[in-house]
Amino acid sequence: MTDLLSEIRAELDRLADPRAADSAQRFFKDQHVEHQGVTAPQIQRVARDFYPRVKKMSVADRDRLCTALWASPNHEEGALVCYLYRRFAKQCGAREFALFTRWLDRYVKNWAHTDGLSLWLLGASIANDAALIDKLDAWTHAKNRWKRRAAAVALVYSAKRGEHTRPILRIAAPLIEDQDDMVQKGVGWLLKETYPKRPAEVVRFLIARRAKTTRLVLRYAAEKMTAADKARVLARG
Repeated sequence: MTDLLSEIRAELDRLADPRAADSAQRFFKDQHVEHQGVTAPQIQRVARDFYPRVKKMSVADRDRLCTALWASPNHEEGALVCYLYRRFAKQCGAREFALFTRWLDRYVKNWAHTDGLSLWLLGASIANDAALIDKLDAWTHAKNRWKRRAAAVALVYSAKRGEHTRPILRIAAPLIEDQDDMVQKGVGWLLKETYPKRPAEVVRFLIARRAKTTRLVLRYAAEKMTAADKARVLARG
């Protein structure tokens, strides 16, 4: 595992571009993120190239490798884990959900890592075991802003499939009152993706809570709505 970790890091170092690192920082306006300057397509390619060797590892060694990558201050190494571990999506269940939660608590410190881990990894666990959704309720009140955002983003793929609408709205209810704009954008995204398959439920949900949420949440949630539904949701009073 140690040798493979060194090889992965050497490849990322080889691809590093200071100009790309400076450019990437513009997506993180409220915080500094350590970038090597490796682009997303390049990280995907690294994940694809190393996957055959990771696939042959024991589950324990695979998890140790990925945890070591997360522990790095470099943004690209955490992103690589998201691209790499999503290839094991069919194997993800309660054990993996607990592992991903530990990563979220210890290593995730920006919206991009939050979304990659939540959308692909937590979402895969939930797709294989819907009972895991119940664990997200407590996250909606977490002190960690990224864990609150993750509670919403982990359900985005379920929303796109028109699944689990009742628990999605249950999770969204406390989040739409959140004062953090990163959380607001996350729950707005979730409601936006819920709407196409469940329009009446989403419109009814938002109108009933319109006075308690922000225009940011409402605008995000309304992006895919019909003109008539958008007018109803965004109406004042």
